[in-house]
Amino acid sequence: MSDSSLSSPSLSSTTSPSSVVPSPSLSTLSLTDPKEVTESDRQEATQLKADANKAFTSRDFVRAAQLYSEAITRDPSDPTLFCNRAYARIKLEEHGYALQDASRAIELNPKYAKAYYRRAMCHIQILKPQLAVADLKKVLALEPQNAQVRKELDSTQKLVRKIEFEKAIEMEEEKTAVERCLEMIAEGVCEVEKTYDGPKLETTDAGKYAITIDFLRSMIQWFKDGKTLPRRYAWEIILGAHDHFAKEESLVDVEIKDGVTMDVIGDVHGQFYDVLHLLTLTGEPSSNHILLMNGDLVDRGSWSVEVILTAFAFKWLCPKAMFINRGNHEAKEMNRTYGFEGEVKHKHGEQTYKLFAHVFTTLPLATLVIATRPPTNKQNVILSPDGFKRYFVSHGGLFSKDGVTLDEIRKLKRIGRQPGTEGLMSPQLLWTDPQETPGWGPSKRGVGVAFGPDVTRRWCELNGVTAVLRSHEVRHGGKLPFPKIALR
Repeated sequence: MSDSSLSSPSLSSTTSPSSVVPSPSLSTLSLTDPKEVTESDRQEATQLKADANKAFTSRDFVRAAQLYSEAITRDPSDPTLFCNRAYARIKLEEHGYALQDASRAIELNPKYAKAYYRRAMCHIQILKPQLAVADLKKVLALEPQNAQVRKELDSTQKLVRKIEFEKAIEMEEEKTAVERCLEMIAEGVCEVEKTYDGPKLETTDAGKYAITIDFLRSMIQWFKDGKTLPRRYAWEIILGAHDHFAKEESLVDVEIKDGVTMDVIGDVHGQFYDVLHLLTLTGEPSSNHILLMNGDLVDRGSWSVEVILTAFAFKWLCPKAMFINRGNHEAKEMNRTYGFEGEVKHKHGEQTYKLFAHVFTTLPLATLVIATRPPTNKQNVILSPDGFKRYFVSHGGLFSKDGVTLDEIRKLKRIGRQPGTEGLMSPQLLWTDPQETPGWGPSKRGVGVAFGPDVTRRWCELNGVTAVLRSHEVRHGGKLPFPKIALR
């Protein structure tokens, strides 16, 4: 596995689910009954703040957040400590916690412009630009001459109007992007340029394009040389993969037969050369090797198009050996914010982006990896009803309630649907994170919830699942402190 983690049901607890509470680092503090702060406390807080600032400058954001937290325990009346910790948490992509910190700073100082600005940035990152507009307007009321914030407000207001316009257009459109692209191909308005001298797809007797492993490997080299495919070839790859995704259920069963291996790769985020390196470690998908990419293939990196076309090409070539789960970044709102939309439009045009956006909705939401031979050791292992190990793989994790079954996930309607803010698909399967404490807690991201080891155990026992594999998080320092799994 690469960049994926395992939520083990063996870390059990009988504690009942908790209600959603604030960040633990905030829950012990009170504004209505603040602790008495001595001069010694203030001096310690000042020193800790200086140390935290140094850690932040060195890009050790985890250490910076810890030091700001220690400073807050000495002096919880200082709004700059909360505002600074919010910035560290923004860098860690803990936008939910950062939002709480910025709000606390504002409570302590209602005229703290920087805190409003950081809260606005959090709202943008958790896909609530309308709320960001209100905070940015507040900053300008406090600092009317701030040109940077005025520019940010203008761009955010344009984003809100664009979102509203696109929603209106989508309501009017009758054909999907897949249907429209097929029409354009039939009309002859998307042909390969005669000057193109790169790798070429084969043509069948029926006049259709077909993919081969030679083309795929040549395409990868073409990408390494810094070149792009013709738009028509990009469409053929996307449509070829779509035909297989659209036939799969929202939960895909993958049986691992004797002699077959499997690797799970987590978030690669447009890092094409990282993907190539991972393929040298795992091997290509083939008849005896299955590859599952567990979401977030795009955004952030500069080669998201190359990454997703490579993955889709493997899906088109060997659909029973290449599987792709949807991540929270295979979504329009994330692509708009994190770069994929702009990259696709620059390299292949707006219609290609529309095609990607629709095909992303056909990606399965989870995969159930199933052993085909009973395990030799059955002690303390949760097995399927017929006695086999099974691993549930999704990008985010589990759910904000007990009782969700595999059958419910399998039947989720996903095609043509963007993730929303409620439901099993999103924010749950695509956004949730595990936590060490039992029960459910607030999401550090500001979207979805966090679930404890007891939640994992109950869900695995209900569904006969051995463990949960998920991605969605950066492992600081590149370390993966989880055991490898075995199907036997």
